[in-house]
Amino acid sequence: MKKLVFVGAGSMAEAMISGIGASGLLPGEQIWVTNKQDTDRLKTLEQKHGVKTTYDSGMLFKDADAVVLAMKPKDAAPAIEEIKSYLSEGMLVISVLAGVSIDAIETAAEKSLAVARAMPNTSAAIGKSATALAVNDHVSEAQKMLVQELFNTVGLTTIVEEYQLDAVTGLSGSGPAYIYYLVEAMEKSAAEIGLEKQTAKQLIIQTLLGAAEMLTKSDKEPAQLRFEVTSPGGTTEAGISILEQHGVQTAFVSCIKEATAQSKRLGQLLGNELAAANRPL
Repeated sequence: MKKLVFVGAGSMAEAMISGIGASGLLPGEQIWVTNKQDTDRLKTLEQKHGVKTTYDSGMLFKDADAVVLAMKPKDAAPAIEEIKSYLSEGMLVISVLAGVSIDAIETAAEKSLAVARAMPNTSAAIGKSATALAVNDHVSEAQKMLVQELFNTVGLTTIVEEYQLDAVTGLSGSGPAYIYYLVEAMEKSAAEIGLEKQTAKQLIIQTLLGAAEMLTKSDKEPAQLRFEVTSPGGTTEAGISILEQHGVQTAFVSCIKEATAQSKRLGQLLGNELAAANRPL
């Protein structure tokens, strides 16, 4: 790949730019970035990552191998309308627009395109994203490998069918927020049982890291690992019994299902907006 273009310069775009640069996959001078109008943001990315920036679409897309759609989903319709004449069938279009289908992108662009949809999460900022990828039939094997390489620079990638991306959004896309919510509760409880805030934070973080490592390295199911910690009549059993009384596990299942449903609803809305923007008057 000789040239990668980002349309949108937010936190996800920067996380990818940082990961790509750190991995050595592509030097900064081969990465081009634009946004709607925030020139200060573009200057920051230039200085920090050595990328090239411009508002000249002809220069931006000239000889581009791949284009990352990284604007806010609500801005997708006008952005695609503005750039669609520069998108070609041989160019790989990578979308990180939550809820925007491949069909909607092709409809808005008014042409068949090689499109890869990605659902990363905010942990991409530290190279620990869990990213799911879906591609359409126009994506070649070489392009599929390329998009995997790009997202491998910010974490783990897995290929799924496009219809599964709503579930991925509800599970791992929103997942970091669920963990942070749990940590908030643990911090509140630590304060109430007499632990100093900084001490509690260190203990909580290490506990999460240790549990994640156990899940990674052990062949045992999560339930089995939990049972091994839960001695009859012990402290863990007493704590778990309260969680069960309050239906915490059921609540988490409902939480992820509702986030998945909301992803589907938003996707339909955004798809309708893109179709309406492309409909002749």
